[in-house]
Amino acid sequence: MGPQSTPDLSTQASSLSLSTVAVIGLGTMGTGIAEVLTRAGREVIGIDTDEAAARRAVSALEAATARAVQRERLTERERQDALARFRTFTDLQAAADADLVIEVVPEDYELKRQVFTELDAVIRPDTILATGTNALSVTRLAADSQRPERVLGVHFFNPAPAMKLVEVVSSVLTAPTAVAAVTELAHDLGKDPIAVGDRPGFVADGLLFGYLNQAAAMYESKYATREDIDAAMRLGCGLPMGPLALLDLIGVDTARTVLEAMYAESQDRLHAPAPILGQLAEAGLTGRKSGRGFYTYEAPGSATAVPDAESPASGDEQSAGRPVSSVGVAGSGTMASGIAEVFAKAGYKVVLAARSLEKAEKAKARIAKSLGRSVDKGRMAAEARDAALAAITPAGSLDAFADVDLAVEAVAEDLAVKQELFKTLDKVCKPGAVLATTTSSLPVVACARATSRPQDVIGMHFFNPAPAMKLVEVVRTVLTDDEVHATVRAVCAKVRKHPVDCGDRAGFIVNALLFPYLNNAIKMVEEHYATLDDIDAAMKLGGGYPMGPFELLDVVGLDVSLAIEKVLHAEFRDPGLAPSPLLEHLVAAGCLGRKTGRGFREYARR
Repeated sequence: MGPQSTPDLSTQASSLSLSTVAVIGLGTMGTGIAEVLTRAGREVIGIDTDEAAARRAVSALEAATARAVQRERLTERERQDALARFRTFTDLQAAADADLVIEVVPEDYELKRQVFTELDAVIRPDTILATGTNALSVTRLAADSQRPERVLGVHFFNPAPAMKLVEVVSSVLTAPTAVAAVTELAHDLGKDPIAVGDRPGFVADGLLFGYLNQAAAMYESKYATREDIDAAMRLGCGLPMGPLALLDLIGVDTARTVLEAMYAESQDRLHAPAPILGQLAEAGLTGRKSGRGFYTYEAPGSATAVPDAESPASGDEQSAGRPVSSVGVAGSGTMASGIAEVFAKAGYKVVLAARSLEKAEKAKARIAKSLGRSVDKGRMAAEARDAALAAITPAGSLDAFADVDLAVEAVAEDLAVKQELFKTLDKVCKPGAVLATTTSSLPVVACARATSRPQDVIGMHFFNPAPAMKLVEVVRTVLTDDEVHATVRAVCAKVRKHPVDCGDRAGFIVNALLFPYLNNAIKMVEEHYATLDDIDAAMKLGGGYPMGPFELLDVVGLDVSLAIEKVLHAEFRDPGLAPSPLLEHLVAAGCLGRKTGRGFREYARR
C-alpha cells in the first residue's frame, strides 16, 4: 500500500480532470448520475450486464434531455452533444480508459466486491474507484481492493439530476488527493459536496433512516394510520413527503438493508429494522418498484397510489358530533392568540380568557396586528378582519366560559398548571361542552382525570404558528367519548385544518418522530463525525427538509427540545432516546437558541 503501489495517484490525482467516467449499474440511480455527468461535459461509459437496462438508460437520457430542450434549459445542439457522450457496454473491460469509476450496483457486499476485483485487473493505476453505497463499508471494499488508497464513496441522492447533495466518503485508507479530485468534480457538476467518514448511512441517511424506521414501527403498532403518519410529517414539519411514502420510493428492501448495516455498527435499537420492513420485503412488497409496499400503486414503477383495503372510506366523517357555535380559548401567549384567531376567522364566537383582562386585551391586540398583516398582503378583506375581531371577547376569568360549546386551553406546558385549569373548567363549563388541551407532550388523560367528565376531554395539538400551520393532532384518551372525537374532527374541518388521529402517548405522531431525529443529529456533532453546517446542509439538500436540525433546534428552543426528549425517554425507556449530554449542557448554560441569542449557533441580539 502507499506510494510504491500507485506512484501516480499521490502526485497527479489533485490535477486529474476526471473527464471520462464509467458508471457501473444502469438502474435509476446509475442512469441519473450518467445524465448529470453527460450534461456537464463528461464522457460517460455506462456499463450494465443487462442489455435491456442499458437500452432503458439511453431512452431515459433521451427523454430527460428532450424535456430540458422544451424547457429551454438546453439547446438541441447541446442535447445531441450530451447524448453522443454517453456510450453503453455490457462488459467491465469498457472501463479501461476511465479516470473515475462509480459503481451503483445493488446493495450486496459480495456483488460489489466482485465488481471491484474485476476492475482491479482492468483500470489504470491512477483511476479513482468510487462506490455509491449508502449502507455498506467503504473501508472493507477498499481493503479488499488491490489499491485501497484510490477507493472512496460518492453518494448521490435520488433523483440525481435534481438533488444537490453529494456525500464524498473517505476511509482511513483513502488518499486525500482522490477525495480532492472527486470533490472538485462534484462542484463542477453543480452539486454541493460534503466530506464524511465511513459509517453506515453517512450523514443524511444516518439521520433519515432512523426516522423512517420509527415511522414504520409506529404504523406497525397501529398507533396511527399510514395516511395520518404521512400527513402529520408533511403538514407538521414541512417535509416534501411522508415517511411511509418515502420508504416506498426508496424501496422497503433497500431501507431494511441500510438499517441492518446501521444497527450492526451502532447496536442502537432505533436502528433495528421494524419487523414490518422484513415482512414486506420477504413478500416482495418492496414499494413503488413492485407496485405495492405501504401503499398500493397503479403498476410496478408507478408513482400514483390507488385506493386499497386500508384506504379511508369517503364517508369516514359520518357523525358531526355535538353542535359548536362558541369557543373559549384559555391563555394569552402566542399559541392562544393564534388559536383564537383561527376560530374567529372561521366564524365562531370566541371568548379569549387570560389571568387578567389586561392580558386578554393584549392578546386580542396581537390578533388585530396579525389580521392587519393579512389584509396588507391581500390575503383577507378588511370586512372579514373586522368581523373576526368583533367575534373575539377578551375576559379576565374562566367564568366567561359558562356558555361555550368548546373550551381549548393553551397555557404553559406544566401538568400541574393544566390540571388546575381543567378543575376550573369542570366547574365553569356547561354539561356537554367539549374540553380540549393543546399539550404537545403531556398526558391528555391526566388533564381528563382532573375533571368529573373525562369522557368530554380530548387533545387538540395545534402547531405554531396556528394560523399558518394546517395540522392538528386529535388525541383520544381511553376515556374519550366517540361523539367528542367526532365533534373535534368536524370543528377541524370547519377551521380548515387537517386532523390526524392518534392515541394518548408521549410525542403523539410528530414529536415522537421528530425529536429522536434531532437528538441523533446532536450525537453526530458530539462524536465529531460531522459539523453543524454539514449536517444542516445534508438534510436540506439531501432530504428536502425546510430547515436543518440545528436551525430547527435553535428556533424551537433547546429547553423545549430537552423537555420533550426527557418525556419521550421516560415513556418509552429506550436508551437511544436518552437526551444528548451536549443538549443538556447547553440548556444548563442558558444557551436556549434564538430567544437567548445563543444555542447551537450565535445570533445578533434584536
